[in-house]
Amino acid sequence: MGGRTLTAQALPKPALRPMLPTDLPVLAAIFRVSIAELTGDDYSEAQQAAWAEVAEAPEFAARLGKQLTLIATVASAPVAFISLKGADHIDMLYVHPGVVRQGIATMLYDAIEKLAAARGARVLTVDASDTALKFFQKRGFEGVHRNTVPVGDEWLGNTHMKKALQAVPVGRPS
Repeated sequence: MGGRTLTAQALPKPALRPMLPTDLPVLAAIFRVSIAELTGDDYSEAQQAAWAEVAEAPEFAARLGKQLTLIATVASAPVAFISLKGADHIDMLYVHPGVVRQGIATMLYDAIEKLAAARGARVLTVDASDTALKFFQKRGFEGVHRNTVPVGDEWLGNTHMKKALQAVPVGRPS
């Protein structure tokens, strides 16, 4: 057979794991391709280029290294990541365009919400891009205010959002 035939086979089940320092180059690549291919309806090419350049800065690796960063993998290859700054702020959530709408962002979000609640967070916040706004609204986040953020020579808009979390019981009642 010369051509590839698509069959009704299921994709390998995604898995979660903590970020390793060796993951940084692939996470930067996911960050860049996600911006390039998924945000075009909401941001100009100049805004996308400035935003993607953030991955080139040494601060990108330091930023992820200081946060709780989870990676979603498919067949052991990283395809998405989420990071929690402090106990209660989702700083980054990026998914490779090839696996969008397969539940991977939801899986990452659900895991980080549980971890934040277990760490005592009562509220989760995020500065959601216009592209990610509906994703977070579907998970119970409400917009608080709009932000305009300088990135390189461009300004990008996003929405500061918050969601109240349910308290996680610490122990069993006596």
